[in-house]
Amino acid sequence: MTDKENKEQTKDEKNYRPNVAAIVLSAKYPEKCELFIASRTDVENAWQFPQGGIDKGETPKQALLRELEEEIGTREIEIIAEYPKWVSYDFPPAIAKKMYPFDGQIQKYYLVKLKKGAKININTEIPEFSDYKFVPTKRVYDYITFFKRTVYKQVLKYFRKEGYI
Repeated sequence: MTDKENKEQTKDEKNYRPNVAAIVLSAKYPEKCELFIASRTDVENAWQFPQGGIDKGETPKQALLRELEEEIGTREIEIIAEYPKWVSYDFPPAIAKKMYPFDGQIQKYYLVKLKKGAKININTEIPEFSDYKFVPTKRVYDYITFFKRTVYKQVLKYFRKEGYI
């Protein structure tokens, strides 16, 4: 099945927003495996990986680079791997209201590494994050917002099994 077919296939005929997500490794990778997480400005204590919608006519990789620049102020990354499938999750009710007409998101995940010397700047034109940190893989779930944990576990398990993290 192609990426496009995967993206168009939705469970229970729900309306999912096409999205990309980046698991950003620090520039110290592979010597040290630390993942970038950031706290959202609009949802208290909601930490996540950088992510964002795919614009019409945009490829997932183009969206990935644009979203990283918009959210963390850099495109200075190297793509290490791509999760082979699209994954989806539903929004909790409070977020679903804000994201109407979407019921959730269908995402393409990338594992990326910051290039040496890349600078992170979350004080972007429209800041989405109020804070960020790099954490060891095993500590990610101490922070990640509840409704994204299942997808994060699935994707991180795959990258671990493949020997990337």
